Amino acid sequence: MVHDRSPEALQALKPVLRAWARELGFADLAFAPATLEGAEQRLMDWLGAGFQGEMDYMARHGVARARPAALMPEVRSLLSVRLDYLPEATDAEANLADPRRAYISRYALGRDYHKLLRTRLQRLAERLASAVGAFTFRAYADSAPVMEVEVAKAGGLGWEGKHTLTLTRGGSWFFLGELYCDLPFPPDAPTRGHCGSCRACLDACPTGAIVAPYRLDARRCISYLTIELAGSIPVELRPLLGNRIYGCDDCQLACPWNRFAQAGARADFLPRHGLDSASLLELFAWSEAEFLTRLEGSPIRRIGHERWLRNLATALGNAPPEAALRSALAARLDHASALVREHIQWALLRQTPSP
Repeated sequence: MVHDRSPEALQALKPVLRAWARELGFADLAFAPATLEGAEQRLMDWLGAGFQGEMDYMARHGVARARPAALMPEVRSLLSVRLDYLPEATDAEANLADPRRAYISRYALGRDYHKLLRTRLQRLAERLASAVGAFTFRAYADSAPVMEVEVAKAGGLGWEGKHTLTLTRGGSWFFLGELYCDLPFPPDAPTRGHCGSCRACLDACPTGAIVAPYRLDARRCISYLTIELAGSIPVELRPLLGNRIYGCDDCQLACPWNRFAQAGARADFLPRHGLDSASLLELFAWSEAEFLTRLEGSPIRRIGHERWLRNLATALGNAPPEAALRSALAARLDHASALVREHIQWALLRQTPSP
């Protein structure tokens, strides 16, 4: 069978492919060109400022992130998909307002999205192959040096918000995935930004990590500090973390566009083990075995028990002084990890009532 792969035929196939994407659970699909105009310079400026912190892999792959052909030499077009994840969960604002409860970023309350997203991208590629014949592709879900926001922006899936996340008129509570392929799909038109003069995300950031519109210093970002940073959380930033123990959603919670966000329908992203309302003490009491077992299949598991305790100790230090909290901290003062002990000692000093 001869399959028509002309740009005209592929353009006509787009609505069918979008329908298949929706059947697989994707909220949207966009088509971007194989070159990302301006992305390389923006990346080099960001790296030049040292904003990547200890994320050495960002610099290690360098400009390859902005050059799709460096990942896949035969690439002709980039497909960008959106998978909504906002779960039905305990109110985020209420959780943040209670310093004795642990706040975990909404995306991490349920199942790890990486494998789920890649599996569905693979299925989408298989459906496409049924229409055009075998073709070369690679599926990515935050799993390779891909500039997700730039791809989404170039294909019109959304625009880049001032917090550097992709935004749509339905908000930003979604995952992005990409399908690089050797099919010459005509690109969709980019979407015009709709942030205007709003600076809600900049003003809401607890640590001032959004240093200017569209410019994020990861070294101050709570998501970086609680997830990517392997060592000690800078002492001057610890009080600003509040009760956030894994990631941070403040910039999204403040964004006016998220008033229009709808809860995702996937059961995979529903909270597990009460993580949307758990107390700091409850989670701090988990042994390493409990941590590994209860968080199996969760994105949180990758930080390991040591960083989990480091983050919880910091949050306990930020809670109002209470005998039960001091007792829990003191019980782990002999922990094998110097990193954990350091943060516990800091927390105990914060928990000591003033004379």
